[in-house]
Formats: sequence, C-alpha cells, structure tokens
Amino acid sequence: MSFETYMDNIAKKTGKTPMQMRDEAFRQGVLAADMKAKVFTDWLKNEYQLGHGHAMAMWKYFIDQQWIITKHSKL
Repeated sequence: MSFETYMDNIAKKTGKTPMQMRDEAFRQGVLAADMKAKVFTDWLKNEYQLGHGHAMAMWKYFIDQQWIITKHSKL
C-alpha cells in the first residue's frame, strides 16, 4: 500500500484532514516539543480508532510537515 493510499484511507475513516487532526492534537495538549511516537500513535488509536500502520503513517506525515520535531527530523 502506498503512503498516499494510507493517507486517503485515514481521511476516509476519520473524516478529518491532517491539518484538522493537528489542530485537535494541539487543542488536547497532545503535541509537545519532545513528542514520542508511542504517545502520538496511542492518541490516534484512541481518538480516531486508527490501526498501528495508519497511526505510524500519520506520525511520518506530521514529522514531514515539521508539526512534530524529533532528533531524526530533516530541517
């Protein structure tokens, strides 16, 4: 499955765009400077009932958009 397919399936399942999910994560205090993948993916699994693969795809998307900064982020 391609990354784009993952993202399309996430949007269909949740009814949310990545930006809407980012805004919700911010409102709920989920996003943090030292965010760990498990905290973020657990939130997605609980909030949006995403599976692990889809949650990890969203983690990558957030990093790629620089909405989450990790020591591995490309700046």
